[in-house]
Amino acid sequence: MGLYLAVFDGENELDGVEVGAYSDFADFRDTVVDELEGGESGSLFPTLILHSDCDGEWTPSEAAALEKELKIISERFQQLPPIPLASEWKKKTARTVSIQLNSLYDCFFDVNGEPLLERLIGLTRLCQKKDLPILFQ
Repeated sequence: MGLYLAVFDGENELDGVEVGAYSDFADFRDTVVDELEGGESGSLFPTLILHSDCDGEWTPSEAAALEKELKIISERFQQLPPIPLASEWKKKTARTVSIQLNSLYDCFFDVNGEPLLERLIGLTRLCQKKDLPILFQ
């Protein structure tokens, strides 16, 4: 089962990010905890790490805090070495769209091969601009 994060205005989808499997999102969050929080879940990035990924949402006010956290994570991941890709779909996508793994930042992307952190930051900005939540689908 996959995780899809989206902003809707009524029935109209404004934007969405197909993250991959729930386990891919868990791998991303686990990496944040291990690499940036020293193993203490939510100590630096509570909006991202402590939020349930099951049928929830980030409100526009939470999205403002999440955007700040994601920007810091993005900057720090770009300074860390890459890790092996965890799933077969990620390996295939990386080959298909020629993703170069130069840093940890490059190791996390959506199902289309777009940088996950960049896509999530975009959703947080849209959420705030439109005053609509980011929904977990």
